[in-house]
Amino acid sequence: MEKERIEQLIQTGRDFMKFSKEQEECDFESDQMKHLPQPELCKEKVSDEIISLDKDFSKLKITKDFTSVLLDRKSDRVYTDEPISLLELSYLLFMCQGVKEIKGDHYATMRTVPSGGARHAFETYLIIRKVDGLKEGKYHYLPLTHELEYLGRIENMDQSIEDTLLGQNWAKKASVIFYFSFVPYRCEWRYGIHAHRPALIDAGHVGQNLYLSATALNLGGCALAAFDDDCCDKLFGLDGNEEFVVYAMPIGQIS
Repeated sequence: MEKERIEQLIQTGRDFMKFSKEQEECDFESDQMKHLPQPELCKEKVSDEIISLDKDFSKLKITKDFTSVLLDRKSDRVYTDEPISLLELSYLLFMCQGVKEIKGDHYATMRTVPSGGARHAFETYLIIRKVDGLKEGKYHYLPLTHELEYLGRIENMDQSIEDTLLGQNWAKKASVIFYFSFVPYRCEWRYGIHAHRPALIDAGHVGQNLYLSATALNLGGCALAAFDDDCCDKLFGLDGNEEFVVYAMPIGQIS
């Protein structure tokens, strides 16, 4: 019976990767088709403690050409436990989720990564360990204004990192850990039952941009799908249904 259950779960995963006949035959109208109001492009800030981020990236000493960045990109799990600069963090955030332009009357954002229908259904949360100019704690990125909001202290940071990342102790020497959450209705408003597979493809674009921008800065990172969903959601105050963590990546200095 256990083998049969495992095979069923594997098949469920495979079926998720395909558009099913049931979906194709389903006569549905999306909320956009019904002319219902679209969801907000990004979450509103909830904190009074806001940190503006610099976008003058010419101050960074980036010497690698694009081909070198692609060839040098790899997953790094060993960090030196040294800080990164606030400008480096600003660069990482902008290159993986930054807003270049707002279309229409806040209809859509054009960002540094593609997204199906320009829905950009992800929010970016951070555990900051060692970033010059920032105190330790948890943060949320505000892409429309390129700012960070401070969400509070973490009582036992090492334990929180270990708990959220399922005991992956090597991440405790990262300078910062990125957690990307998914806000499903941003996609569902337009695509309804067809929203979810493209959203995970979009997550790959975000992760690759973060990898490449870290490589350009001579930093290391490692994208993770192994994390404790409930623990991550609880840490950042997410409800686990209308918003939930789907991706994580520690970033740090490497030797």
